[in-house]
Amino acid sequence: MSRIDLNCDLGESFGAYTIGRDEEVIAFISSANVGCGFHAGDPCVMERTVRLAKEKGVSIGAHPGFPDLMGFGRRGMNVTPAEAKAYMKYQIGALNAFCVSSGVPLAHVKPHGALYNMAAKDMKLALALAEAVYEVNPRLIFLGLSGSKMLEAAQQVGLTCASEVFADRAYNADGTLVARGTPGAVIHDVDECVRRIIGMARDNVVTAITGEQISLKPQSICVHGDNAEAVEFVKHIRESLTKEGIEIADLRACTE
Repeated sequence: MSRIDLNCDLGESFGAYTIGRDEEVIAFISSANVGCGFHAGDPCVMERTVRLAKEKGVSIGAHPGFPDLMGFGRRGMNVTPAEAKAYMKYQIGALNAFCVSSGVPLAHVKPHGALYNMAAKDMKLALALAEAVYEVNPRLIFLGLSGSKMLEAAQQVGLTCASEVFADRAYNADGTLVARGTPGAVIHDVDECVRRIIGMARDNVVTAITGEQISLKPQSICVHGDNAEAVEFVKHIRESLTKEGIEIADLRACTE
């Protein structure tokens, strides 16, 4: 039986503001990417999310982004690789403190939003992020976009990496994600989402927004926690993959 990880971005509420339906989503996923306070999340949310993941037996990853709460980390920033590297270390360390105090391991790191998308194409930035992860803990798994510079960088520095595909995002012909704000960039139809994921998991392909077939290596499937359909997506994706004989397992099992 083949395996695949099903991940979701959680812990992205902040203060009095609630984003996502974490307690419902977590019942269906194998890995959680937890906001680390820069783009979303706060210390209390981080601690609560780590404890929730521990209770449900879900693997925990850090989800560091740009310091941009107002833009939810989805606006590009002009930073040097050294600055980006420091941002990564700071946020990984913050979440790891809550993991240590709760007695659970931090398993992986996945950059967020604009930082993720920029590093997918920029090797210098990708190397800075991978080096940050390696220097904090070389046993952490680096989760990055399938076919991207992030995976090349992780391999170059000696990190275990996992190739990620997206259930709720459209793809460009070069394998990058269609920019938010572009019509069709975010997928809201559950049936379409499931069809695309089955094609990725079974055939390693997805159709780009312009019609081309793109080859992918799906080791982990992401559903965005702030998508209004997130609960329905993860529920139906899990059910459909199981029917196809594909086991949902965490990143460590999927990268062995």
